[in-house]
Amino acid sequence: MEEVLSFLQENSPFYLASVDGTTPKVRPLGFCMGVDGKIYFGIGTFKPSYAQLTANAAVEISTTSKTMEWIRLRGTAVFDESAAVTAKAFEVMPNLKAMYNEETGRTLGLFYLKDAVAEIADMKGGFKEIKF
Repeated sequence: MEEVLSFLQENSPFYLASVDGTTPKVRPLGFCMGVDGKIYFGIGTFKPSYAQLTANAAVEISTTSKTMEWIRLRGTAVFDESAAVTAKAFEVMPNLKAMYNEETGRTLGLFYLKDAVAEIADMKGGFKEIKF
């Protein structure tokens, strides 16, 4: 899990793919954190991406490094509304608290991937699969 988390943090933004009905939707994300052996991601609960993930929790995340290695991470989104995870997110990225609070009326939806599988590959044919 640590190798996957490091790859994502070092190569931000990364891209989240979800499904809107039958149409794939991709958007950039920049927040992730490790907590208790899980990689958490965050999206606003007011955004279409949140509705898409609550309707169909299948998700894939991908990004590429400057050295042309890439990662593809897939799993099932599981939302975690615990106060402890939210507090940790605000600690890791303090500017999130300015965006998601009672004053703005916006809530941060934090999720991790259940049955996560990461594939890390490169242009030379290197390939590694990591399950967590």
